[in-house]
Amino acid sequence: MATFAPGHLHIERHALTSDDVSYNLHFDYEVSNNDKGEKGIQFTMHGSIQGKDMSETFFLPKVEAYNFANNITNIAEKYGIPRTHSQIGSVHKNYDQVFEDIRKKLDMKSGDPVDLENFE
Repeated sequence: MATFAPGHLHIERHALTSDDVSYNLHFDYEVSNNDKGEKGIQFTMHGSIQGKDMSETFFLPKVEAYNFANNITNIAEKYGIPRTHSQIGSVHKNYDQVFEDIRKKLDMKSGDPVDLENFE
């Protein structure tokens, strides 16, 4: 199950077998500036993975903001979701809504530069 509201995405999955994974994750995000004064998005990922509480915050400058799913996947793996299940981004419709919301929040337009060096 996944639900979206501007500035927030909630993804929940319950294990169906003992080999499966469970998570209940919230992704909150807002426009912010980093220590260098770069405008971007501050993300907070919090909730539980495999029944264990977790919380991580990360900042992506405007030129990298569209790469948030990579950061989310890496954090999920760090907290125990195996690589074979780490594509928690399989809720594409909801991620598309996040992309569009970020685009609006950062006033991004077609042709604006993005940093492809860090994209995976």
